[in-house]
Amino acid sequence: MMNNRSAKEKRSRFRERLREERIVIAPGAFDAFSARLVEYVGFEALYMTGAGVSAALAGLPDIGLLTMTEMVEQARRISDVTNLPIISDADTGYGGPLNVRRTVQQFEKAGVCAIHLEDQEIPKKCGHLAGKRVISREQMTDRLKAALDARVDENFLIIARTDARATHGLAEALERGRLYSSIGADVIFIEAPESLEEIKEIARSLKDVPLLINRGGGDRTPPLSAAQLDEMGFRLVIFPGDTQKAAGKAMVNILNILKETGNTLSGQGMMMSFEERFEILGLSRFKEIEASYSRGEGT
Repeated sequence: MMNNRSAKEKRSRFRERLREERIVIAPGAFDAFSARLVEYVGFEALYMTGAGVSAALAGLPDIGLLTMTEMVEQARRISDVTNLPIISDADTGYGGPLNVRRTVQQFEKAGVCAIHLEDQEIPKKCGHLAGKRVISREQMTDRLKAALDARVDENFLIIARTDARATHGLAEALERGRLYSSIGADVIFIEAPESLEEIKEIARSLKDVPLLINRGGGDRTPPLSAAQLDEMGFRLVIFPGDTQKAAGKAMVNILNILKETGNTLSGQGMMMSFEERFEILGLSRFKEIEASYSRGEGT
């Protein structure tokens, strides 16, 4: 689908959607093609995954090596091809409060509807890796205030993520969640709870706050369904890495077939057809546009 909605319209609609008593499922996208697939299947939103973009753009793990500019440029490419609201990983904001301000401004200009900022030290790590460290509450307060002051569109959502569960325990993570909400964060994201009871406690303790939960990572967080999370009161669930992990597995499988047989014929059932791929990319619509400019040719 071609992107016909303005960023302002998408943000307004997305904020209204989050007020509904129904969870939003946001699969991970890491490039423009994966974003088109998320929309093609019929989801309401997508999540631009930092780990996925790090792998796709640089072939690197999610350990804080990508820059703000690289992430924003990828967000702009994705925004150009989808009408879906984009929630993006913005790591720590890529520096101090002034860096955070610029990060917000650049993501907003790129057409994103929401970003999450985390309270990890720089350089950060994937939220489900060991060895994370978090900054103080006061430092994160400065980060969030800078982010909230920087946005131009009031419907651009600032999601506050805390990684304190892994470093200080759930009680500290919940206290930080309450603090970040009181500062003005639109959504709270407690990263990497480790049991069903912890997930329930997050929902109970922050029941008056819009909550996001991450169903990515390894086996650290229990694999609850969107329906189960919805019943507990979560408003957003992201599945960051599954699309890329599935694509990676499929590519390795077809490459192994090619290596072993010298052909991909026996793996055709694993692949989209030639026509399907081009149709998802909007070829028919481009043909219509092209035809509208060539009616007088040959006369």
